Amino acid sequence: MSASPSPYDAIARVYDPWSASVTEDVEFYVAEARASGGPVVELACGTGRISIPIAKAGIRLIGVDASTGMLEVAQEYGRAEGVGELLDLRLGDMRDPPVSERVPLVLIPFRSLLHMTTEADRLRALGAARELLAEGGRIVFDVFAPSREDVRDTHGRWIERERGIFERADWDEGSRTLTLSVRRGDEASTMHLAWLSPPEWRMLLDRAGFDVDAQWGWFDRRPYSGGEDVVFSGTRR
Repeated sequence: MSASPSPYDAIARVYDPWSASVTEDVEFYVAEARASGGPVVELACGTGRISIPIAKAGIRLIGVDASTGMLEVAQEYGRAEGVGELLDLRLGDMRDPPVSERVPLVLIPFRSLLHMTTEADRLRALGAARELLAEGGRIVFDVFAPSREDVRDTHGRWIERERGIFERADWDEGSRTLTLSVRRGDEASTMHLAWLSPPEWRMLLDRAGFDVDAQWGWFDRRPYSGGEDVVFSGTRR
């Protein structure tokens, strides 16, 4: 894999312990992968937190990520779990993924679309996902918009999310952007994200050529009722 600048390279070995408590979405995405029959493309696959459980379910997966460090961790994880033959990990950008295959399902888990901070980039990423789908194929992803309470409780503060791993959120509600910093000793990185309202995501999906077939409020598929988190499923037109 060739070198690729990514804010995640510096924290590739921090990422899994940092996100260790985030488990609620794994079985949801595994179930979606099983239902599709595979193969599946995961954009922004990272260290394989979702990819490897999908492969362990017997589904072939193509994972794309812009961080060489994260993909190295994912490769190690896949080998350790004995599913290397079901994983095809590729270095690339979700706006232009290096995938020529057409699949029944594209996943973008763990709010990764928030790294697309402009409308043009969001449309490019969604359009690229659509081009990867076979006729009638689906995209499934989750995003969030922070509550006032979340902003109030975390803004500008270093919080120890996991033992020895600190996170700082600097929110700008006017521009709806988040500057997120993570550090563990000398390993540190800062990344920029942007959020939208659910109606705005629905409009973007429509513009990108998708029909929204579900909008859930959590990974247990409860109806969306205005919370911070939202999960979308869209079918390619």
